[in-house]
Amino acid sequence: MEQMTPDLKKKYTSHIASDVMYPASCDQIMAACEGMSEFTSEEKAWFGKTLPHGKYQSAADVNRAVGI
Repeated sequence: MEQMTPDLKKKYTSHIASDVMYPASCDQIMAACEGMSEFTSEEKAWFGKTLPHGKYQSAADVNRAVGI
């Protein structure tokens, strides 16, 4: 992915907050992202590579983990 634009950051944070039930593992978060057609395969790949494995208690935890 070339650059984290404000629009892309907004798209990620919105999805992380509304489409994932917490607490959630990395695998559960990635499963929730898999069917999202508004993300390109490159954007999904970046997120999957950037999100450390672990369990997340909130969307804010995920945002911090990926740096957005």
